[in-house]
Amino acid sequence: MAKKESEISVEERLKTLYQLQTTLSSIDEKRALRGELPLEVQDLEDEIAGLKTRVEHIEGDIVSFQQAVAQKQGEIAEAEESVERYKKQLDEVRNNREYDTLTKEIEFQSLEIELCNKKIKEANVKVEDKKRELAHTNDLIADRQQALVEKKNELDEIMQETREEEEVLKAKAAELETKIEPRLLSSFLRIRKNARNGLGIVYVQRDACGGCFNKIPPQRQLDIKMHKKIIVCEYCGRIIIDPELAGVKTASETTEEKPKRKRATTRKTASKKSEESDEKLS
Repeated sequence: MAKKESEISVEERLKTLYQLQTTLSSIDEKRALRGELPLEVQDLEDEIAGLKTRVEHIEGDIVSFQQAVAQKQGEIAEAEESVERYKKQLDEVRNNREYDTLTKEIEFQSLEIELCNKKIKEANVKVEDKKRELAHTNDLIADRQQALVEKKNELDEIMQETREEEEVLKAKAAELETKIEPRLLSSFLRIRKNARNGLGIVYVQRDACGGCFNKIPPQRQLDIKMHKKIIVCEYCGRIIIDPELAGVKTASETTEEKPKRKRATTRKTASKKSEESDEKLS
């Protein structure tokens, strides 16, 4: 039967929390192996989508220019018909006034034909420009799609290598989370999210916080070693535990062994010298 939250000591809570931190950090390391690949894949997908949208716009422009050409060609046909009609009417004019009117109409329609031909020429030039732009954009899409396939294959290989290990770590993290009271877990996850290195709980290193490296007063260090309450760093807000609880040997513990070996050697040397003195005396 699982222990109630009130029965779980602060020391056990902190141990479980630190185990959760190391597990989540391992997951972060697995994800870090992917590097910038996920972002590069996303960027390529976004770029391809943007290029496809550009292709749609270019194709729409080409259709619009072609429609404008067809419209101007229709206007030319109508103007030419009008010119032919006015020329026939010239043979039937009765006075100079009618002749001048028909001549002006013929001249006007001729100018309209010239203007339409100019517009058609400009539209055809734009159509050719748009077709070249379309071809260039399609080449870009093909190039980016090739790069996307390569990046996805590379990402899939890395994910395949780390997926199983990451799933095991995720399952372990989920199990550890069930052992931590919701309020404490929520606070820890919030701290971890805001922390630059993803550490929500750290141990004391050289009398300082292992997260922001600000000095911790001796009395506060003593409180941390007592494991009676959860203590957070007053500078960075991370939860702090002592190295012993984290299973880490401190520098002082490591250096304590060296003098012992030195003293043992000294005693051994002194004993040897004493024996040599006894031999000389005898």
